[in-house]
Amino acid sequence: MTQANPIRRALISVSDKTGLIDLGQALKARGVEILSTGGSAKALREAGIAVIDVADITGFPEMMDGRVKTLHPNVHGGLLALRDDDSHLAAMDKHNIGAIDLLVVNLYPFEETVAKGGDYDTCIENIDIGGPAMIRAAAKNHAFVTVVVDVEDYDRLLGDMDKHDGATCTKFRKRRAQIAFARTAAYDSAVSTWMAGAIGFDTPRRRAFAGTIKQSLRYGENPHQAASFYTDGSGRAGVATAQQLQGKELSYNNINDTDAAFELVAEFAPSDGPACAIIKHANPSGVARGASLLEAYQAAFDCDRTSAFGGIVALNTTLDGDTARAIAKVFTEVVIAPAITDEAREIFAAKKNLRLLVTGALPDPRTAGLTYRQVSGGMLVQGKDNGFIGLGDLKVVTKLAPTAAQMQDLLFAWKVAKHVKSNAIVYAKNGATVGVGAGQMSRLDSAIIAATKAGRMAEAIGLTESPAKGAAVASDAFFPFADGLLEAAAAGASCVIQPGGSMRDDEVIAAADKAGLAMVLTGMRHFKH
Repeated sequence: MTQANPIRRALISVSDKTGLIDLGQALKARGVEILSTGGSAKALREAGIAVIDVADITGFPEMMDGRVKTLHPNVHGGLLALRDDDSHLAAMDKHNIGAIDLLVVNLYPFEETVAKGGDYDTCIENIDIGGPAMIRAAAKNHAFVTVVVDVEDYDRLLGDMDKHDGATCTKFRKRRAQIAFARTAAYDSAVSTWMAGAIGFDTPRRRAFAGTIKQSLRYGENPHQAASFYTDGSGRAGVATAQQLQGKELSYNNINDTDAAFELVAEFAPSDGPACAIIKHANPSGVARGASLLEAYQAAFDCDRTSAFGGIVALNTTLDGDTARAIAKVFTEVVIAPAITDEAREIFAAKKNLRLLVTGALPDPRTAGLTYRQVSGGMLVQGKDNGFIGLGDLKVVTKLAPTAAQMQDLLFAWKVAKHVKSNAIVYAKNGATVGVGAGQMSRLDSAIIAATKAGRMAEAIGLTESPAKGAAVASDAFFPFADGLLEAAAAGASCVIQPGGSMRDDEVIAAADKAGLAMVLTGMRHFKH
C-alpha cells in the first residue's frame, strides 16, 4: 500500500559534511524542524540554519567524548513509534516524545581510518555506535520514517518530497531502508574483518562480506545471467578503482579478464623495466618484458597472435604513443595502464569502442588479503597468493646448473605461471613467453599444448625453429611423473623450474639429468583454479 508520510521533523548527524548545508537549507525552506548533534549542529548554525540540539530533547549533554549523545528513549522512541498504534501514541504523549520523520546519518569514518593505517586504539574510537542504532531503528520503522545514509540520496529525498507535497512515498522509504540496513551490515563487516586481522584470528567463527555497487552490468558471463560489479573498499589499484577514459561499458567478462591481466603485469615492477601482459579468457596469451614498452607489447603479442585478437592488454608503466599505435592495429577489448600520455589518448580516440582504463598505480603483488569463492551452501575463503620466490630461494637439483641468463628466464616464467590456470606450463625465452599451456586435466597435456603453441609462434613470425628450443619452462606444481618434463625436453627446453615435492622427485630429477636439462625447485606451488 502506498502511503505518503509528511516530513515535519528531521534529525541530522553526519561525519561526512558534504552537501550538509544545501540539505539543511532545503529542509528549512520546506518548513522542516531540524534536530542535530555536535559538528553537524555547529556547521548548520554557522550557515544560519536554526537547529535544536539533541541534548535539549534528551535532557542529557553529550558526554564521554561524544560516545553518548543519541542513545536515549526520546530519540529512539521518536524513530520507532508506530504512528497508527494508539498505545504508541499514548506513550509518546505521556513521556513527551516527539516524532522524528526523517533521519539523515552517515557513520564515523571507520573504513577510512583503517585505510590510512590507524593504530588499534584509533580504529576502535572510530567505530560508530549511536549512528547504526538510529539507522536500524529508522529503517525498521520505514512505514513512517525516512532514513538517508548516503550523500548521493539527498537530491532524491528532496525530489520525492516535492512530488508528494513535503512527504515521501512508501517505495522511496523502502528503498532507503534497504540501503540503510546494507550500510550498517557493510560497516559491521568492515569492523569485524579488520579486527580479525588486527588480533591475528585467521579462522573466525563468522565472516561478513560487503561491497558497494560500482556498476550494474548488462549481464553476466552469459546473456541470461544478471550481474553487478561491487567494490570492496580496499582501494587496491586495479579495475575497481580505475578511471575509464573511453569505450563501451565494461562487461562482466571484461572486468574479470582485465583484473587477471593487471594483477599479472603488476608482478613486474616498473623499476625493472616495461612489461606487458595480454589476457584471453583469464589466461595469458603472451607476457613479456622489454627495453621499451613497445618492445614488451610486441613480444607479448608475438607469443600468440591469434589469441591476442579481442584480448585485454595490461601495461606496467605509462602508455606512450608508439605502443598505442601498435595496439591500435589489432582488435583489442580493453587496455589498462597506470598512466597514459596525451599522444596515446589521441591515438586511441579513433578506436571509440576500445575501453581504456587508467589506474594511477599498480597493485602490490606481495600485499596480504583474502580471496573468496562461492560454493553450494557456503564460501571458501583463503589468503591471497602473495608468495614470492627470489634467486636465493631456488634449489638446483640437477648436475647441470642454470646460467645467470637462464635463471632470469626461469624466474620470469615462474611469475607468469602463477597467473595461469592449473595445470600450467609456461615456456619463456629472453624475458618473454613463447608458449603457454593452461587449464588441462593432465600436466602432460599442458606441456604438449605449450610446445605446440611455441611451434605456431615460429610459423606466425617467420622463425626457422621453435622458440621452445633453449627456453626455460615453469610448472605451477610438481611433475607427478617424468612425462611432462620429457615433453619439454623433446621441445628443446634447456631448463625447468618447478616446486618439487612429488614422491617421484628422484625419478624426475634423473630424467632431467639424462635429458641434459638444468632444473631448480622452488618449494612453493601456485595452483590457480
